[in-house]
Amino acid sequence: MIDLKLDRVSKKYRIRQRDPSPRRWYRGAFSQSVAEVWAVNDVSFEVQQGEVLGIVGHNGAGKTTILKLLSSITTPTRGEMTIRGRLAALIEVSSGFHPELTGRENVYLHGAMLGMRRSEITRKMDSIVEFSGVEKYIDVPVKRYSSGMYVRLGFSVAAHLDPDIVLLDEVLAVGDVAFQAKCLDRIAELRKSGRTIVFVSHDLASVYRICDRAILLDRGRVLLDGEPRSVIDQYQKRTFADSSATMTAEMDSQQPARCVNISFQTPESSDSIRTGYPMIARLGYRATQRILDPVFRISLYWPSGYLCAQLTSESSAVPLLLEPGVGVVEFQCPVLPVVPGLYRVDIAIETRGRPLDEQQRCATLFVHAGRPAAGDFYIENACSIRTEAPRFG
Repeated sequence: MIDLKLDRVSKKYRIRQRDPSPRRWYRGAFSQSVAEVWAVNDVSFEVQQGEVLGIVGHNGAGKTTILKLLSSITTPTRGEMTIRGRLAALIEVSSGFHPELTGRENVYLHGAMLGMRRSEITRKMDSIVEFSGVEKYIDVPVKRYSSGMYVRLGFSVAAHLDPDIVLLDEVLAVGDVAFQAKCLDRIAELRKSGRTIVFVSHDLASVYRICDRAILLDRGRVLLDGEPRSVIDQYQKRTFADSSATMTAEMDSQQPARCVNISFQTPESSDSIRTGYPMIARLGYRATQRILDPVFRISLYWPSGYLCAQLTSESSAVPLLLEPGVGVVEFQCPVLPVVPGLYRVDIAIETRGRPLDEQQRCATLFVHAGRPAAGDFYIENACSIRTEAPRFG
């Protein structure tokens, strides 16, 4: 059964622009022109009952506009939308709070704006306050709250709705790490209960972990609709162009050493890089002087931007020495533990804690499917069964 359906939906905004030319004074000091911007353009997709759909894309791609259309904050310029069931939108989790009212009073106000009855809010008040973590300050005006307390209370109210469809926009950007974990647990509960969820986030790791399906938006259009990992990988490819072949930036004559290229391959040189199989990483460098104890690093980052793993020459038992000239540092990985996907690559050279060269987002590493890995890493292991004779007496 389909809970949400968009059929060739578009949304156009008119933006007034001041005329910068001197001739505007002849037409009036406040003469303006009008430009048309299509925030969403001919978008079509369906969301089945109980499905979790992730929407990814760069800022301005149209993600939030789609949520605002679904939540009736704005209406489409053309196209049709079908919504079946009660819908709750967590787009601006702290909107509707009055700074002069206490946290408790704002819970009632905010809950009413989200469609909750007063009796329902009263019944859930203790749970809302406990979830938000602001118990000590619930009777203090929210103008005294920190920004984190403010949005945590707003999310807590919205998280206690009982809708059929939930729209979530960057909800994991609120609060600290502990509160974000609670948000993920709450989303998991909604998912298990069969709620239909549309999840917008720049945290691509969470999209992969939470969603059954994902779509990639670019300039208001759907570029790709499919399995989350393939959509995330395509998004990463568009975001970080693969420049692993060469890095031809001019070298500062005062710079002692610089990374010049990075490459990844297998020992056979022809096979693709796969989870659970050997990989070789080669980092090329150029040095202009003798360097004692250099440290080379290759850092792999998750799609979300967090450090996944690092190859470093610090693990070498023998101290390194660089002579002036060009060379290559080779890292051999007997078993590549990371799961399939696209990883961002940073490289660096330092000596005795002093950085010599750092290059961020300079390359990407695409890991193909290899040995099965359910989770974040593949762990090499061996399994055996030992049978022990029963003991009597």
